[in-house]
Amino acid sequence: MTTGHRITIERSGGHVRVVHGGQVLAESDRSLVLRETGCPERYYIPPGDVRMELLAPSDARTYCPFKGTASYWSLPDATDLVWAYPDPKPDVAEIKDHLCFYEVEVF
Repeated sequence: MTTGHRITIERSGGHVRVVHGGQVLAESDRSLVLRETGCPERYYIPPGDVRMELLAPSDARTYCPFKGTASYWSLPDATDLVWAYPDPKPDVAEIKDHLCFYEVEVF
């Protein structure tokens, strides 16, 4: 990582719920919280705790020099709402295949 940029990953320690349009998309007690310099906290949820049947894969891809290339999923009314890193950089290997949402509640 470059000087001044830091990423930490740890178990969230709380219950995480993702709701969109009144529908629960994910619930987990096993999520990871990623803290990155200059970014909001992000919760990465194991795929087994996500209702994948509600999500459609997207063709979108983005690249982060610290995490790698992200793949995205959408809902009919929310394009690219969810992302994951199928092959993350070694420094953030723990988030491999975990899904991250823009809208998260933590209890």
